[in-house]
Amino acid sequence: MDKKQARLRRARKTRARIAELKMVRLTVHRTNTHIYAQIIDETGSRVLASASSLETELRSELKNGGNVAAATLVGKRIAEKAKAAGIEKVSFDRSGFKYHGRIKALADAARENGLAF
Repeated sequence: MDKKQARLRRARKTRARIAELKMVRLTVHRTNTHIYAQIIDETGSRVLASASSLETELRSELKNGGNVAAATLVGKRIAEKAKAAGIEKVSFDRSGFKYHGRIKALADAARENGLAF
């Protein structure tokens, strides 16, 4: 089992647990150069809000989209968009990535800006 398969296996287990709870989920995906966050409804069929380091508003503030500073801004932005959509409580889906570095920075920024999970 290689690194990507192990991550996808962890992600599958997490998503199955969240599906049992029937909660809105905050999904995070990261690449070497960017970080993405989406809020997906209970059925998994609709994206309710999204933010990424590729957005033009964030690109002007960032020199690099693949660092902790970018993840913090994306976390703040997704929390603002969630509040605007009327969402206050979500389940955190880290997509099998380890909870440290950029993933942790995004989660902490979202919590600080009013998103509960």
